Amino acid sequence: QLQLVESGGGLVQPGGSLRLSCAASGSVGSAFNYCNVGWFRQPPGKEREFVAAISWSGDATTYADSVKGRFTISRDTAKNTVYLQMNSLKPEDTAVYYCKADLTYASTTKTTGGSWGQGTQVTVSS
Repeated sequence: QLQLVESGGGLVQPGGSLRLSCAASGSVGSAFNYCNVGWFRQPPGKEREFVAAISWSGDATTYADSVKGRFTISRDTAKNTVYLQMNSLKPEDTAVYYCKADLTYASTTKTTGGSWGQGTQVTVSS
């Protein structure tokens, strides 16, 4: 099973930017390049929700309406890493952000199944 590690979270002011990374570790890390990957977030006291997804080839992406035009998902196969560039951040973007690897693209938008990372905290506050 893949082990995923998220990084890049932190405290940022409204309107600021952050780039999150999701990297695979271990001996099967290169298999990550053949996985479809989704980003999710869980705001304080709320359910986990879908944010963005990218296909294993990188030619398909999906975004939640709440982040369209502000967030961009991408991947670097040479680094076995998927990124989430977050611009124009709002206080309501505050959450723990998780990445998930899945075998099918349709599953990347679902909060169940797949291999998950431990999450990284993003706080948007002045």
